[in-house]
Amino acid sequence: MWGGRFSGGPSDIMAAINASIGFDRRLHAQDIRGSHAHLDMLEAAGIVSATDAAAIRGGLDRVGQEIAAGRFVFKPELEDIHMNIEARLAELVGPVAGRLHTARSRNDQVATDFRLWVREEIDAVDAALADAQAAFIEKTEAWPDLPMPGFTHLQNGQPVTFGHHMLAYVEMLGRDRGRFADARRRLNESPLGAAALAGTPFPIEREMTAAALGFDRPAANSMDAVSDRDFALEFLAAGAITALHLSRFAEEVVLWTSAQFRFVSLSDAFTTGSSIMPQKRNPDAAELVRAKPGRLLGAFTALATVLKGLPLTYGKDMQEDKEPTFEAADSLMLAIAAAAGMVRDMEPDPGRLRAAAEVGHPTATDLADWLVRRLGMPFREAHRVTGELVAEADRRGLALPQLPLDAMQAVEAGIDESVYDVLSIERSIAARTSYGGTAPENVRRAAAAARERFL
Repeated sequence: MWGGRFSGGPSDIMAAINASIGFDRRLHAQDIRGSHAHLDMLEAAGIVSATDAAAIRGGLDRVGQEIAAGRFVFKPELEDIHMNIEARLAELVGPVAGRLHTARSRNDQVATDFRLWVREEIDAVDAALADAQAAFIEKTEAWPDLPMPGFTHLQNGQPVTFGHHMLAYVEMLGRDRGRFADARRRLNESPLGAAALAGTPFPIEREMTAAALGFDRPAANSMDAVSDRDFALEFLAAGAITALHLSRFAEEVVLWTSAQFRFVSLSDAFTTGSSIMPQKRNPDAAELVRAKPGRLLGAFTALATVLKGLPLTYGKDMQEDKEPTFEAADSLMLAIAAAAGMVRDMEPDPGRLRAAAEVGHPTATDLADWLVRRLGMPFREAHRVTGELVAEADRRGLALPQLPLDAMQAVEAGIDESVYDVLSIERSIAARTSYGGTAPENVRRAAAAARERFL
C-alpha cells in the first residue's frame, strides 16, 4: 500500500505490532458510512465522475454485505479496517476504487470512524441507563413506604423507605446520562476533510459530509481534527463514574443478600452456587458489577497516558485508543444490564427491613428535634440531652421509645407524654416531608417526577 517509497516488506514483528485489524474491524460500518458520505461529496464537487462514483458506491455496498454475512476475509497484512475495505473494493471495481481516497487520509478517516462509533455507543449507553432508571423507579413504586435503615458509616442513622433508597440511584444514573450527553455534544464535529493534518487543495465541501454523517459542523482546525481524542477520554471518564455508581449499588446487593442482612433476595437468574458448599447462593452478578470500575478506570488511564505527551498531530501511538475503549464499552454495557436485571429480580424482605430499621435508636434525631420545637432548646443542648437519654436506654437494654417517661424526665423535666408521638419508625419517616426527603408521599411524587424527567 506504500506505493514506490518502500522496496521491502515489514518484519514479522513489525507487522504484528503495527496491525490493528484484530480490533478495529469493529469500525467497519462506520468506515463504509464515512466512505459513502465522502464519495457523495466528491461526486457533487465534480472531483469524481458520476460513472466512477456509481461503481465505487456499488462496491462499498457489496463490501458491507460481505462483512454482514461473515464472508469478508480480514487480512492482517493490510493492517487496519480502512485498508482491508479499500483493498477489497479494488478487487470488486478495479483501479477506480483508488479515487475514493482523493482528499482523504487515514488520519481523518479513522478519526471520523471512531467518533461515529463512540457517538453510537453513547446513544446505546443512554438507552441502557434509561432502562436501569426505569427498573429503580418500578421498584420504588412497588415499595414507597417500606421502612429500612438509612446508614452513615454503615451504622444505622435514621429510618428511610426502601423506595427512597432506590430513587437515590435514579439520580446518580441521571447525572451519568447528563455526562454522556455533554460528551456527545462536544464530540459531534466532523474531522473528515482534514486529510493528513493540513487540509486539502481539492475543492471539497466539509459541511456536506458533516451533515451527511449527522455531525453539527466540521471540526474547525485540521490539525486538531486528526489528533483529538478528547471524545474518547470523555466517554471513558463518564463510563468510569457510571461504573462507580453501579459498583456502589452492587456492593449493597452483596451486603443485603448476605445471611447477616437478609434485606433482599435474588433468584437463580442472578446468583450462582458453590462447587463444594451445597447451601451457598452467591451474588456473583453483583460482585462482577462491583469489579467493573477497574476496567473503565484502567482504560481511561491507559488512553490518558498514551496522549499525555504526544506532539501534534498524529502518531501511531494513537492506534492504542480503540482497543481499551471497545473493551471498556463492552464492560459498561454488561454492567448496566446486570444492574438493571438485579433491580427487577430482587425481592425485599419487609420484616427484616422493618426490624433492622429499629436497631440502634434511629429516632434519636427526632427526639432532639422535638426538644427544639417543644421546649425551645438550642439544638446543641437538645443533642446533649438526647445523648444522655440514649445512654440511659442502653444501660437498661431498651429501645428509645421503650424508655419510661420518668427516666426521661430525670434527664429533662420538661419532657411529657407527647414525646412518644415522634419516636416510632413510621412517624419519623412520615415527618421527613422536606423536598427530597423520605416521607412516603414525597417518594411517590418523586417517582412520578423521575418518570417525567428521565423516561
